[in-house]
Amino acid sequence: MAPGKQQFKTIDEYIRMFPDNVRVLLEQVRLAARRAAPEAVETISYRMPAFKLNGKVIVYFAAWEKHIGFYPTPSGTKAFDRELSHYKRAKGSIQFPMNEPLPLDLIGRIVRFRVSEIIGKRTG
Repeated sequence: MAPGKQQFKTIDEYIRMFPDNVRVLLEQVRLAARRAAPEAVETISYRMPAFKLNGKVIVYFAAWEKHIGFYPTPSGTKAFDRELSHYKRAKGSIQFPMNEPLPLDLIGRIVRFRVSEIIGKRTG
């Protein structure tokens, strides 16, 4: 179910590749990120949906066979380490199982954290 070699230019095109049950989850993540960062720009990066601010990626997300991958960079996972302890993680990624409700409030807080990091790194 991963994106594979298919090419797409928008998040809408990406989401359309999946069955309805997965589309619903992807749209939930998208909406949570959009609400947390309304000024962000939607894009595709590394063949995954992503949100950018000031040219920097806030988060990526993607559908896999049994989970939704959420990629808030290492700082985004480290800052929420305790709340994410229930999920399989790596340095900058989190796996949200498709058979569990998505933690949409937590996703929103992670996105807001990443926005504050990006805004804090502004120069000038």
